[in-house]
Amino acid sequence: MSTNSHLAQNRLSDEERLALKELEARRQEIDDLDRRLLELLNKRARAALDIARCKRAAGIPVFAPEREEQVIDQVCRANPGPLPQGDLRRIYNEIISSCRELQRPLKVAYLGPEYTFSHQAALSRFGGGADLSGQATIADVFAMVERGQCQVGLVPVENSSEGGVGATMDCLLGSDLKVCGELFAPVAHALMSKERDLTAISKVYSHPQGLNQCRNWLSRHVPGAVLVESESTAAAARRVATEAGAAAVGPELAARHYGLGILASDIQDASPNLTRFLVLGHEACPPTGEDKTSLVFLASHRPGSLYGALSHFASRGLNLCRIESRPTKDRPWEYAFFVDLMGHQDDEPLREALAVLAGELDLIKVLGSYPAGGGGVLESAGSGR
Repeated sequence: MSTNSHLAQNRLSDEERLALKELEARRQEIDDLDRRLLELLNKRARAALDIARCKRAAGIPVFAPEREEQVIDQVCRANPGPLPQGDLRRIYNEIISSCRELQRPLKVAYLGPEYTFSHQAALSRFGGGADLSGQATIADVFAMVERGQCQVGLVPVENSSEGGVGATMDCLLGSDLKVCGELFAPVAHALMSKERDLTAISKVYSHPQGLNQCRNWLSRHVPGAVLVESESTAAAARRVATEAGAAAVGPELAARHYGLGILASDIQDASPNLTRFLVLGHEACPPTGEDKTSLVFLASHRPGSLYGALSHFASRGLNLCRIESRPTKDRPWEYAFFVDLMGHQDDEPLREALAVLAGELDLIKVLGSYPAGGGGVLESAGSGR
């Protein structure tokens, strides 16, 4: 120890010396724990490689959403704290993502471009180890998975303030892909700009949904600004990065990427404002005990047909958590009904209801049964782009 260090130590009080001694001990403890964590993480990775070998031998797909959700739920239920559940979920999403990449990199189609809410949701769900492929439209996401160019897709299906996403529902009706997962993501909009003060803002750019979700806030805080629609929140941020007197509404992820300052955070009018995303794939999920089923049906155009269809769920104690109508494209003024309900299609009550309805309805299609995702709200993602 140097002379200066000795002099500094001599000037410390007994309490300060004890605190420094404890600090050094705690740092040593952290170093020891990190070495043990590294050993365990690599041991887990080796086990994942063994699992990949078993999957290949059995012809089983690498991506198993029901198993991934089960792993994370088990960890969260066993968590004694103080680590928050949300942080723990994000950590394990990345651990699973890295192990999955060792088995076989997962290619995921999502509604692009990068640095949008959909991109942020894809990162949150599949982790940095996934190969994320941004697509121009929701139909393109479906097409990439249908053609086998991506193993899975991620699409927004509804927003708590804006309602259902029509493009997703239209594609679900005509696609053979299965819904194999869901996630709920808060929409946290920020106002970003090169300017340093709200009074300097004369234009605000964003995707139409971003402007709609923040309209009241914008009218109060930048009342003279012109609202301009952009193709995405990322495109709005990119434009604002080169335009004086302009601001963009979107995710802070875009602000960081384009070097913009945050003038205000959480400016959305509705709180909480959530978007529900669906995971699309080719494989059906087995029951987990905490499942949800999505289906769509066409009822005859006569009095009581919708009531009759829904009564088969009610009489068997099946809980509906969403029903939404959507115009059919080939039958004017007739509607497809999209339903989400708790339970798996292999569960006896739902299996019975589906068998009866198949004989009564013009069309009924199970879109998928999958682990219910209500327990795992992700951080800072949103609908649209």
